[in-house]
Amino acid sequence: MELSKKVKVALDETRMLILGAQILLGFQFRGVFGDGYDQLPADSRYLSGVALGLMICVVGLLITPGPYHRMVEAGTDSGRFHRLVTIVAELALLPFALALGLDLFITVERIFGERAGAAAGIVAAGAAIGLWYGFPRVRRLHVGHRERAMTRGQSQDRSNTPLHAKIEQMLTEARVVLPGAQALFGFQLAIVLTQSFEQLPTASMIMHATSLFLVAFAVVLLMAPAAYHRIVYAGEDSEDMHRVGSVLVTAATVPLALGLAGDVYVVVTKIMGSPTAGLIAGSLALVLLIGLWHVYPLVAVSIQDQGAK
Repeated sequence: MELSKKVKVALDETRMLILGAQILLGFQFRGVFGDGYDQLPADSRYLSGVALGLMICVVGLLITPGPYHRMVEAGTDSGRFHRLVTIVAELALLPFALALGLDLFITVERIFGERAGAAAGIVAAGAAIGLWYGFPRVRRLHVGHRERAMTRGQSQDRSNTPLHAKIEQMLTEARVVLPGAQALFGFQLAIVLTQSFEQLPTASMIMHATSLFLVAFAVVLLMAPAAYHRIVYAGEDSEDMHRVGSVLVTAATVPLALGLAGDVYVVVTKIMGSPTAGLIAGSLALVLLIGLWHVYPLVAVSIQDQGAK
């Protein structure tokens, strides 16, 4: 298969993963403000915070290829980028499986009790890990040798990516980022109408309002390339469209990272009853997201430039 087609398939698969992650991320943000949340055992409340942290890792990893592709490769396909997408997807599946197990434990425990919840969580996480890691690794012992060898042979290739493919992939990367923003934005709007929100400290309310505006701005930026493409070029391919769209999609990750970190502060403060814990969690989330989406690509660009010299 051509390298550009492989990259497109890899990005589509990443998009599938983040659509699933969107559901859990929305639940973990929204559930903390549910009417029955404060009635959960303390252990379950803390585990919900752990699950939130795991899903932040998942979303951070799955969005990473987009900024990397824009900043390092300028939208051009390469064997190195295809390998990055593969590694990122594989890494994201483990925290995804663990968060899935924790969320099912919390939910089933609420209905049927602790033992049933533990059984449901273990079975769900085990099934996910088995199907996502175990089954493929067993199968790769017997099949796929030729295909993997072909991919390894392309590891240093750099495709002469046509403009149409660059624009298509840029829009796909925008669609990868958008579900994370949608999940957070929906939570941000909904919790303002809950009784739990009224009981938050003033600092948490201000942080939530700030995060809401940041995520709204991120959503606007992510949707702007489509409007620009329609209005300016009537859907025709253009280098300007690719350049402007790339800038908009990459820029959107900055307010999204800040908005996610801000609401991690709000949620963890509510779970732990401690602004200090919320500040630590929010800061860690921000460092992780900015590190994956901006620092890592910038370091890669620097290394690439030094190698060229």
